Amino acid sequence: MMLQTINELWPELEWIQDRDLREKTAKTWELALRKSVLKPDDLRKIPFTLLAGPDLKVSFMDHKRAVVHIARESGLKFNEFFANELPVNMDVLIAGAILADVGKLLEYELDAKGRCIQGKYGELVRHPFSGVSLAEQCGVPPEVCHIIAAHAGEGDQVKRSTEAYIVHHADFMTFLPFKNRVRP
Repeated sequence: MMLQTINELWPELEWIQDRDLREKTAKTWELALRKSVLKPDDLRKIPFTLLAGPDLKVSFMDHKRAVVHIARESGLKFNEFFANELPVNMDVLIAGAILADVGKLLEYELDAKGRCIQGKYGELVRHPFSGVSLAEQCGVPPEVCHIIAAHAGEGDQVKRSTEAYIVHHADFMTFLPFKNRVRP
């Protein structure tokens, strides 16, 4: 039943050609959901960020799926134009994009009114760290864990792989306009 739920949340899992990596990516989401107070339906309702203000209507899953789609299209273009110099491993890229924010399931809690808040765990351990921990428990390879670790601001302190740069920029290009946009 849980695998069906994960596949409903993430139809993009089918884009991962390597069956083992696809299964480990799904298992990471399954583990995160088991450990989280959030349920799959919550992910379709809660805002994707707590930093853009209380009126944000874009859900966690809308944002996450957009990041995966943008990263995939970018990876395809990288391979079209730069394959000899910067080849992109599409399976690693897609798995990394799907898993980039999996740690938020441990970072977020629901308050008494059902609103999403950052919990105590999330104050102490941000989602790139908890995401890597979840992924490693499920046997996700280091190339994908690197993307999880480096997708947010913490990644500014390390050299990123090409796939990690793509996910980082796909994530921030779908976050910063909500946080810092100029309003007409």
